[in-house]
Amino acid sequence: MEENSNYKSGFVTLIGRPNVGKSTLMNHLVGQKIAITSRKPQTTRNRIQTVYTCEEGQIVFVDTPGIHKAKNKLGEYMVTVAERTLSEVDVVLWLVEPTTFIGAGERHIAEQLQKTKTPVILVINKIDTVGAEEVAQSILAYQKVCDFAEIIPCSALKGKGQDELIRTIFKYLPYGPQFYDEDTVTDQPIRQIAAELIREKALRSLNEEVPHGLAVVIDQMKERPDGKIVDIDASIVCERDSHKGIVIGKKGAMLKKIGSEARPEIEALLECKVNLKLWVKVRKDWRDSELMIKNFGYNKKEV
Repeated sequence: MEENSNYKSGFVTLIGRPNVGKSTLMNHLVGQKIAITSRKPQTTRNRIQTVYTCEEGQIVFVDTPGIHKAKNKLGEYMVTVAERTLSEVDVVLWLVEPTTFIGAGERHIAEQLQKTKTPVILVINKIDTVGAEEVAQSILAYQKVCDFAEIIPCSALKGKGQDELIRTIFKYLPYGPQFYDEDTVTDQPIRQIAAELIREKALRSLNEEVPHGLAVVIDQMKERPDGKIVDIDASIVCERDSHKGIVIGKKGAMLKKIGSEARPEIEALLECKVNLKLWVKVRKDWRDSELMIKNFGYNKKEV
């Protein structure tokens, strides 16, 4: 790329309580599905970097696990990663819902933000679910708990307010070089994205008591010699024997459903046919084992 003195580039993190729409917003901004989404908390476990490139510059989005009160080692890891990111980026986007009730979780985030010198843009998401008056009231309520560089109402699901959000982010980014090629949309390894797509389908399909204790590991990903089909063996890891039966389902129906829903998205990712085989394994209390957290792709060195 030619040197351009007007080119801006920088790192932006999305924070917010679980389920406010961080992953949905990021997927829409970069125009491709990278981060998995579900209605269950703690969907995003790792930092996921995605890249938005245009003529004006390049934004590297760092999606973090939701900031929440940790209940186990995995939870502690997720919160540490999320809070440490605040001082490492050029802009912080805080996603909230359009409400005047600011609970303990939001106040905890506000306290973290008050400690950072990084510009904070408040993004009021899900404005498609309420009227204009409620959006205005929520802006007033949030202005009382934190000093914001900007406040942008938007709807990640409907694609409203995203152009304004991109323009606003660029206002606060430094001039600098392009970090990634124009066609790069993520730094996530393909195997990890494939594993996350399978975990998303499991999260969406299973009962409430199972999903928090699920991890997905790609045991093997091998392209056939003709290059037309990729064989993938993946294990869904759960914490209890009783969960294993739920994940498999009656006569294997649930496992088959998870596989059939994940396969088309993995095929779109790899741009070829996929032969997907899923297995279910039990690893008791893996979320409290530092070794297992590491084995399942959560980088403990970052903490």
